[in-house]
Amino acid sequence: MASESTVDTDFRVFFVYPSSYSSHNPDGNMFVLSTFYCIFGIPKMQRYIFSFMNSIQHIIIDDTLNKVSSPAFSNYLCHAYCHSGFCILQRNGKTFRFGQGCCMIIARRGDLVKIVETSMDFSVDVIYVTQEFIELSTPQSNYGMRGQFALFNNPVIPLTPQQQEVCKLNFEAVKRRLSQMSHLFRHEALINAVQCMIIDFFDFHAQLYGTDKISSQSRELMEQFIDMLERGNFRRNRTIGYYASSLCVTPKYLSEVSKKISGMPAAFWITRYTALDISRLLRDRSLSFTAISDMFGFSSLSHFSRYVQTNLGVKPSDFRE
Repeated sequence: MASESTVDTDFRVFFVYPSSYSSHNPDGNMFVLSTFYCIFGIPKMQRYIFSFMNSIQHIIIDDTLNKVSSPAFSNYLCHAYCHSGFCILQRNGKTFRFGQGCCMIIARRGDLVKIVETSMDFSVDVIYVTQEFIELSTPQSNYGMRGQFALFNNPVIPLTPQQQEVCKLNFEAVKRRLSQMSHLFRHEALINAVQCMIIDFFDFHAQLYGTDKISSQSRELMEQFIDMLERGNFRRNRTIGYYASSLCVTPKYLSEVSKKISGMPAAFWITRYTALDISRLLRDRSLSFTAISDMFGFSSLSHFSRYVQTNLGVKPSDFRE
């Protein structure tokens, strides 16, 4: 159960620790450590204060990956570090090995992650952070947009021994700040700790894939495009022209920006989001093929079947064998 102090404020943030941090955990996995109240007026924060009128668990620390695919965690970004052993997971139709000395970031659509196997000695630290708190903590850099697309394709980042130590220190710093309940500026300290973690994740990723200069205009356009896909617009609109027109640019320009930032044209992301959503729904045996076809506005069931075979490589019925 979450504990809440009586304080006259509109902004409440709950923090959770895994059972290894306390003997007072009745549920076995997590418990709410404390309630934090934001009462400070920093300009960047003020834009978000009134959107947090209800109690929200903004930061959750766990020692398993069991919750990464839970719908209840769809608004959280998962940051994980593997201390030992390994985990085999599937995401976006691909299989990944998350092993000792690697970090992993599930930035979008955690519900599409499936844990296939974990070794007996698998040990992991996990920090879940809401999108809202990430926005408060993310530094003013356009690299995050480029990085998130690369992470969508491969969420696992192998670390050097030095980077492993940096990652572990960042995780411990977030935990330490959460435990400092008497700190009068704990909110600022926590934002700083999460920001340091994000900056180092930027560095880990950039060391592998390099950096490109991305203009703020291009970043904002791509954010708006992906936001439309995140809202499920692809279920009824799968042409580049629709998205370009909605964003007041030409289809060619949208594709060029997408290619520069993500490495893939806009059509790839429209098809990718559509195919992943269809594959998820096909695994739900309570939904008929006709119902799924209708959700996406296909003109006929045969048209839907051809689309699935073309983009997923199998027939719809193969998902239910």
